[in-house]
Amino acid sequence: MENRTANYTAFYVKEPFSTSNLGANADFLYYNQLRAWKKADSAFPFIDAHAKTYNVRDDSLWETLKQRLHDRLDVSNNIVLFLSDNTEDSRALREEIDYGINKKRLPVIVIYPDFKEKSEIWCSTGMQKQIKDLWDRLPIFRDNMDKVATLHVPYKKSLITNALKDADFKVQTMTKAGAYHYKLD
Repeated sequence: MENRTANYTAFYVKEPFSTSNLGANADFLYYNQLRAWKKADSAFPFIDAHAKTYNVRDDSLWETLKQRLHDRLDVSNNIVLFLSDNTEDSRALREEIDYGINKKRLPVIVIYPDFKEKSEIWCSTGMQKQIKDLWDRLPIFRDNMDKVATLHVPYKKSLITNALKDADFKVQTMTKAGAYHYKLD
């Protein structure tokens, strides 16, 4: 198995894409927050797969973009998926999830930016309905997530840190396929 050390971050990007705060949608801004946490604290356990290959222009051909996505997923030990009310079922996001789960068998850490507490993800009767409803925004994920281990976490830095450190959600040491969450306090 190749050396997989990076975290591949998957998020919806509205086209045409702009990195300015005025043009970027919220999911891209959450990805930038991971990068900012890493820059401020080198111990933050995020290794950006997007930094492992050179960038492509927004007007590049689909085949060029697709190959770059694959190159980045090839060096990744998991997928960090931002899933929110902003997420739309885009061609790039479908390709990332399909290739990452079905070809590379990468576990997925799903971060829900609209939720801040563990109880908003999971309750005593199971996964919260509002979380399951978000899966419908990305059918390729909903229909394939049971093939790998998926960890569902709210948007809280301490829980994201724990998730990124968790060996059960790295391809080399992945736990049994299924949906996981952090226990309620």
